[in-house]
Amino acid sequence: MYKVKIIDENHEKDLETSLNDFLSTLNGDIIDIKFQVSVALFSDEQIYCFTAMVVYDEN
Repeated sequence: MYKVKIIDENHEKDLETSLNDFLSTLNGDIIDIKFQVSVALFSDEQIYCFTAMVVYDEN
């Protein structure tokens, strides 16, 4: 049965850590990983959103 895990972080290194943590506990096969970066401007501040979606087959 295919499942999806979405991980969202404010910094790319945090996403990397969260993704590696999830993958290290995954009991199944990775089907696909999608990556996306979004940027928003709020006043003088840039806000980043780093997101990964893991599609996997749970054993």
